[in-house]
This record gives sequence, structure tokens and C-alpha cells, in this order.
Amino acid sequence: MVTLRTKELRRIHLTLDGKPVLARSGQTILDVARENDVYIPTLCYSDKLRPLGTCRMCLVEIEGTAMPVTSCTTPVSEGMVVHTDTANLDNLRRENLKLILTRHPYNCPSCDINGACELQDLVYRYDISHQDMHAYQIKPADFGETPWATPLITYHPRRCILCGRCVSACTEIAEVGVLAYKGRGSDTIIASTEPNEFGRECISCGECLASCPVDALVEANGQPKGKAWETKKVKTICTYCGTGCELILNVSGNKVTHVSPSRGGVNQGALCAKGRFGYDFINHKDRLRSPMIRRDGYWEEVNWDVALDYVADKFAAIKQREGADALAGLSSARCTNEENYLFQKLFRGVLGTNNVDHCARL
Repeated sequence: MVTLRTKELRRIHLTLDGKPVLARSGQTILDVARENDVYIPTLCYSDKLRPLGTCRMCLVEIEGTAMPVTSCTTPVSEGMVVHTDTANLDNLRRENLKLILTRHPYNCPSCDINGACELQDLVYRYDISHQDMHAYQIKPADFGETPWATPLITYHPRRCILCGRCVSACTEIAEVGVLAYKGRGSDTIIASTEPNEFGRECISCGECLASCPVDALVEANGQPKGKAWETKKVKTICTYCGTGCELILNVSGNKVTHVSPSRGGVNQGALCAKGRFGYDFINHKDRLRSPMIRRDGYWEEVNWDVALDYVADKFAAIKQREGADALAGLSSARCTNEENYLFQKLFRGVLGTNNVDHCARL
């Protein structure tokens, strides 16, 4: 039985944009705002990660405090009076966005995530155009080739807004911690850390890729993703093992273009390298799409009834000629528990052999 502590039940009274609201001890201003449908912009924030406070977009004003504070990292306190939408905050957020855009290219129409980009949404919301950027006479830094921690992912430092979500995802979700900030000022990039005494190395899980809000990280061998309004999202179960991880297949032009995490299932959005990157077999030109039987040295496409009858006849002939133990079955970890149960029942109860194993043992 779980015993709730008194601290967890304590309610905090505060005022949010002139409206009295209740909060729980330990919540941040951003948590309370979202529970009460009060919009506060964010870029570096993810509810899967600990608050970072790096993008400075979630600034709010607290009466009695000299300077605005980041709402994602500031806990609520009794009697706090918070303002989330003032002329000063609007100006600060616009300037923050313009500073980000001095580094990030302003070429949304050609971007793979055009229409599904958090930064693009904020630029539109705060009505920032090319003309607004003319005041900043800053020459973009030339980063050259910047390898990532895994060859499965390509890093584009010009697109990177240094939000830090990839660094946190590597540490908090993957629990590997091989990414860190490198350099100073406008030359700062995200890079893999040097090997240490613990021997940590990238496991190619792609959590950094999934956490990036601006497409600075892309699949090295991926294909064009297709625009957001042309993409159909299909929730399904990963086929690579029996864990049952949920994932989302992004389908454009009747082809799977990439895999997105699903927030449900046993994995809660986390995926391994196979689940995230191993989807090329779906549309592969050599994939078998129907049963085939070799006859007279050539493969012939048949339907399932013909194929199953063929296998049953072969099994029966082998059993009659060599005995039941001449047969063996190897089941798949991609099948469900129920399917694997029926498989072993077929071999033990029908064919009469205990020569049954499972590929998870390999």
C-alpha cells in the first residue's frame, strides 16, 4: 500500500494572468499554466526531460521580482502573482527568436519538417520575417563537416539552435551520456564526448534524433520525409522482438519515410536502433509479398492455400519416411505469445516431436 506524504497533498494558491489558480507542491509555473490552458511558448522544453531553461522563450514576470524568469524551471510558491502575456515579454521573446534565427537558416519551404516544426510555429506566431533580421549584421559560422556520435545520424550545426534536448535525451532516456556542448559563442556545436574510463559509447538508439525540434539531426540514410500535410501517421507495434514497443510509421506516397516515437505502450516513446532505423525492409524491392514454391528450378508465386497444402504434404511425407524427430521448428520472437504457443502445439501435438526452439535463444 502506498502512503501519500503530506507535502504531496499541499495545495498552493497563486494568481496567473489575473486568475486565481491552485497548484501542487513541486510544480513549476509552466506546469500550472498548461494545466489551466494558459499558453507559454517553449522550444527547449520536453515533458520527457527535466527542464532546461536554455531557449529563454518561456519567460514570465513575477510581481516583486526584478527580472523575468524561465517558467519551466521556476517552482510555484504561495501567493505568487504571475504574468505570462505582457508587451515586455512579447518583445523579449521576439528578440530571442531573432537571435536564434541568426544561426538557423530561414528556408522553411525546403525543409523536411516544414509544417511540423516548433521553431517555425513560433516564428509565425510572433510574425518575424526576413526584414526583421536585417538589423543583425552577423556572418553565419562555417562549421564544416561535423560527425555525429553514430553514422546512422547526420548533424547539421547550421540548423542547430543549441536547445540541449538531444544532450538531455542521451543522458536521461538512453542513460548513455555521450553528447555535450563543444566550443564557445557562435562556434558552439553539439558533439560526442571523448571516450572515458567507463567506456561509454553511442548505442544508436536515436533518442537524440527524436528529441530535436528543428531537424538539425536527420537519418543519414533516410529518404525525404514528405511534408506534414502529405504524411499519414500509422500507429503500430515494432516487429523486431517480443517486447511490444509502440511506434508510429510516417507514410508519404504509400512509402514509409521514417519512424516516430509513440507516447504509449510499454516503451513510452523509447526505441532501440532496430525499431527506429530498421524500417527499410517494408518497401524493399526484394521483399516477398506472397508465398513462393520452387518448381522445376524456378520460383512460382502461389496463394496461401496452395502454399500451406504444399508444406503439410511435405511434413507428412518426411514424418512417414524418417519419423517425427526428423522434423524441427524454429519460432520467431516477432510473433505474439499466443502464436508461439500454437506453433509449439503444432509440433508437439500434431507432428509428434519436441524439436522446437525459439530465435530469442540465438
